Amino acid sequence: MSRDSRLEELFTAARMYYDHGRTMESIAGELEVSRSTVSRMLRDARAEGLVDITLRPPEAHRVGELARRITRQHGVRVHVVPGPPDGDQRDRLASVVGTAAELLDDMLEPGGTLGVAWGTTVAALLGAVRPRPVPGLRVVQLNGAINVEGTGLTYISTVLARAAERWDATVHQFPVPAFFDYPATREAMWRERSVQRVLETQAQATVAVFSVGAFDAEVPSHVYTHNYLTDADLRSLRADGAVGDACTVFLRADGTFRDIAMNARGSGTAPDRLARIPRRLLIASGSRKAPPLRAALRAGVATNLVLDEVTATALLALG
Repeated sequence: MSRDSRLEELFTAARMYYDHGRTMESIAGELEVSRSTVSRMLRDARAEGLVDITLRPPEAHRVGELARRITRQHGVRVHVVPGPPDGDQRDRLASVVGTAAELLDDMLEPGGTLGVAWGTTVAALLGAVRPRPVPGLRVVQLNGAINVEGTGLTYISTVLARAAERWDATVHQFPVPAFFDYPATREAMWRERSVQRVLETQAQATVAVFSVGAFDAEVPSHVYTHNYLTDADLRSLRADGAVGDACTVFLRADGTFRDIAMNARGSGTAPDRLARIPRRLLIASGSRKAPPLRAALRAGVATNLVLDEVTATALLALG
């Protein structure tokens, strides 16, 4: 028997067994061979590469179902990172940013523009990405970072310098406050040519990466813990029904944001502007981030989502 004929015979037996669910005894009767011969044929079919058997652990099925449910509900491409509910939140965050770093690496292309919204999660992400030169890549800051003590500029400079080093990229900082004292001040700054140039670069972004902030996240969100918001600001946000932020733009549970008073003073990229960026990677870890995450998804800010299993479960539990 020629090799080709032998392979055809092995393939026939394998298809009957794996595709059609036939027993070895049934296959042996039809092929007029012994059961032990059928067993050897199936073994040889695997050895010849005619059969590829993939084992999926229970956790893969579990997180796959979570991802499918979130995709159906919110229309985004989802990666759920498995992890036990009793695990350490910082370990879960590390796993999420590791997966997100690989996905972001696939999104970056020469000559593109990456919009970065600073924060605890994104800072961790930029520490996890694979260093490689991306010719012509520009990195632009999506939200101002200066706070009342001025220390925010140092923080974001360090974060963006890490991005520049990783990808040999050109960085465009946005040297304005995260939140102005008065809406009129922001309006005046937005008329400045230097600020307009950064806003134009933001509008040219091909990829955006950001997270969501929660008032009481397990791993504290930077904007809520580093002198960006006063007690009066927090009272105003709660009175307006805000549940958290995306790119330091505050959102209600239903995804609305326009008439939240703090947003008139903020410098973050609003959901309607974010939605114009072709690829938008949202990263979230922590069950307490589920409310702002749902709000962000309802606002349509993301095309891709990476989150851990605990956060995915909490998100779906909100309905």
